Amino acid sequence: MNPAQDLIKSLAEKHGRNRENLLPVLQGVVEKEKYLTEYLMIEIAREMNLPAAEVYGTATFYSFLEHKKMGEYIVRICKTITCSMKGKNQVLLAIQDMLKIGVGETTADGKFSLLETNCLGWCHKAPAMLINDDVHTDLTPETVREILSKYMKK
Repeated sequence: MNPAQDLIKSLAEKHGRNRENLLPVLQGVVEKEKYLTEYLMIEIAREMNLPAAEVYGTATFYSFLEHKKMGEYIVRICKTITCSMKGKNQVLLAIQDMLKIGVGETTADGKFSLLETNCLGWCHKAPAMLINDDVHTDLTPETVREILSKYMKK
């Protein structure tokens, strides 16, 4: 067995091989591998004795289960009405201008990917974004430039 198969097997043993255990297995693979390749989804289906289409359907339904290679830093900006009303569009334009990418794209150096996502749960401090697991709130075009500059220096 290869390391990916070992990982999937250990996650299936830990969480169980029933359909209701698919999500924690997918999350565990993403945590370790960063995204779900077609190969990984097929291996999960094989290990859990599920149709590959079911694994793919679940993986692509949830926005935090990446199924394509992403940048080192995944910038997720909230696209809810609350964030929009509080200036999300200007913040998004500042991000796109600074990173020189659009939504759904990754910078040429592989450092940043930009995504829009549904509610992050920070409506009271909108607009909000996540960079990997770090929450940033009360954003303005100026503050988002400062935040991204820090990540660019890492």
